Amino acid sequence: MYNLVTAGLARLRKNWVFWGEMGFLFLLSAVGMLRGVSQSVSLRAEGYVYYLDDFYFKYAPFLALFVVAFVSLFLGTEYNEGTIRNKLVVGHSRLRVYLSNYLVCLVACEGFVAVWLLGGMVGIPFLGTWQMGWKGFAIYALLAVLFTAALTGIFVLIAMLSARKSLTAVMAVFVAMALILWGSMLYNALGEPEMVSEMMLTADGIQMGEPLPNPRYVAGAKRILYQFLVDGLPTGQGIQMTNEGLGRPLLSGVASVVLAVFTTAAGIFCFRKKDLR
Repeated sequence: MYNLVTAGLARLRKNWVFWGEMGFLFLLSAVGMLRGVSQSVSLRAEGYVYYLDDFYFKYAPFLALFVVAFVSLFLGTEYNEGTIRNKLVVGHSRLRVYLSNYLVCLVACEGFVAVWLLGGMVGIPFLGTWQMGWKGFAIYALLAVLFTAALTGIFVLIAMLSARKSLTAVMAVFVAMALILWGSMLYNALGEPEMVSEMMLTADGIQMGEPLPNPRYVAGAKRILYQFLVDGLPTGQGIQMTNEGLGRPLLSGVASVVLAVFTTAAGIFCFRKKDLR
């Protein structure tokens, strides 16, 4: 498998999609941080105080889109050019072919995490380091690495089981958007207050009415399930990072590892039975 991984990394070094995404994500992260710095400076006179943490992890949920774009195009090209079949013809097992492709894609996608984190550091000279401290930053960075491994597992599974490049891209993008929307919906549902008050216009101006139960509040076993899904989903973790509210990092990390292992095992099982005509 060493030869397969080495060959895959050599191909990766020449891949324009990989380098294009790396450059774009670095610029996106850096420009986003500089915009945040500009916003913090303009509002400082009004008494608002912003920290590096307020802007640093804003693009965490959208790492899924960079992962899906790279994996679907990189592995889709392997199918189109017959590379996967050639690997099997010369004697490599399907297990080694699948694992080597996962590892190469994982290296690339963790590269996206690295440039995303590096790009945000342009704000340090203006806003200082993280309020959460270096330990908090290290935990968030590690969780980003782990949920990216889980995302890579999901999209490698899709790409390795679909021999048509266009179909792979469409399916993978659909799954990525569904994961982002699902995570966002669950997170927003958990943010609903238990009690709400209506505003009333009176002779004395606008006043708040008596607090009433919020029909959209999620309670009981349903709330426990929602919280578990938000903590476990890669995109749910990214959304919590954006809002600096990742409350159960150990659960999130374990969930990402389990998801990465499960999707890779499922992919290997299905790939072994796939007809590569």
